[in-house]
Amino acid sequence: MKILILAVGDRLPAWADTAVADYIKRMPREARVEVVAIRPEKRAGQSAERIKALEAARILDKLPPGCALVALDEHGKQPSTRELAQTLDTWLHGGRDIALAIGGADGLAPELLERAEMQLSLSRLTLPHALARVLLAEQLYRAWSLLANHPYHRD
Repeated sequence: MKILILAVGDRLPAWADTAVADYIKRMPREARVEVVAIRPEKRAGQSAERIKALEAARILDKLPPGCALVALDEHGKQPSTRELAQTLDTWLHGGRDIALAIGGADGLAPELLERAEMQLSLSRLTLPHALARVLLAEQLYRAWSLLANHPYHRD
């Protein structure tokens, strides 16, 4: 199984790139994670709705056929770490690749949210884009560590 993180934004600070890469390399072969950076739309006087629609088209263009789409959205389900681990377990046994979509500064387009099989929220707080990527990568690793009885996660 492959987990894609389809993230709008093509330039992260070095600390965020380093942290994401570290968590991704810790993931096992059966749950490979790959980040696909999506070019953000230039604002240039465009409405937020238009920007989100253009970015959604870019996200969907990178979505492999048959891959389940999960949208990260502030209004999505906010799982606990254990609930995320159960979700990851379901994904691992489901036989499909998963794509987790992180929108740009304006979020994700309604059409993309509707198309998603699931909507997840990392926090009720508004997070900087770089931190959201790091947090997602870390939580995927933490969820896997729970499933594998690895000592990374402690109660």
